[in-house]
Amino acid sequence: MASPTLRPRRSLLYVPASNTRALEKARTIAADCLIIDLEDAVLPEAKPAARETALSIVRAGGFEKREVIVRVNALDTPWASDDLAVLAAVGAPAILVPKVSQPEDLRRVTEVLDAHRAAPQLWAMMETAQSILYAREIAAFGGRLAGFVVGTNDLAKELRCAHPADRAPMRMALQTCVLSARAYGLAAIDGVHINLDDEVGFMESCRQSRALGFDGRSLIHPKQIAGANEIYAPSISELEAARRIVAAHKEAAAAGKAVVVVDGRLVEFLHVREAEHILAQADAIAALAAPP
Repeated sequence: MASPTLRPRRSLLYVPASNTRALEKARTIAADCLIIDLEDAVLPEAKPAARETALSIVRAGGFEKREVIVRVNALDTPWASDDLAVLAAVGAPAILVPKVSQPEDLRRVTEVLDAHRAAPQLWAMMETAQSILYAREIAAFGGRLAGFVVGTNDLAKELRCAHPADRAPMRMALQTCVLSARAYGLAAIDGVHINLDDEVGFMESCRQSRALGFDGRSLIHPKQIAGANEIYAPSISELEAARRIVAAHKEAAAAGKAVVVVDGRLVEFLHVREAEHILAQADAIAALAAPP
């Protein structure tokens, strides 16, 4: 099985389940993943109809190689149990659970899915103070848990902290999510950038996010896809350096040497593994973009 951190998840676009036109258009866009949203993007009175729309969309498929995740309503709402039952019945491939604060939240979801003999991937929204404090325990839940999606808007609200473009007031929380995800082999997806007119700020925050170790970014508009796909993919210079490292190590190993100098830097086996990971990422991205 491929590593959860290897599958391309540079761009995860939220699409309201109540917006049929947007859902149909989403079949043709270049996002690595689509999050069909039953929660924040849907008004309370529209939720039952949106659930039926999500059901028909999942059944119809047609998203080719792209990943499809459905975000259900929070567990303490009157809609959550029906969301889970319907998605279990239709065999939804992945479910994003909002406001996960402790492993018990994932256990409750798993019990419902098991009762319906369904086994979708689970994703945990990390957007409460408790979710950050229990990040390690949530990551250790294991099983069908594939990764974290940070909900930076809700997190800033709960922490009562500022939410500037550089997210400095919540840097510790972001790093905690990445650290816990990596410790248990999970993917880590950063939160949204809500200012659609701030393209410069968006790109800079993506660079910061990737530097922190995130695999990709959750998005609220298709105009953000190209930028996220660019930033979270290995650059040409990174790929060239990775190829030099792998080639030099292979030559050194053939000569019985454990280490080698590449571009003036000492290269050991851990650097080779990272270089191989970068090359594998590029291959996975190319495979996703290739015609079916």
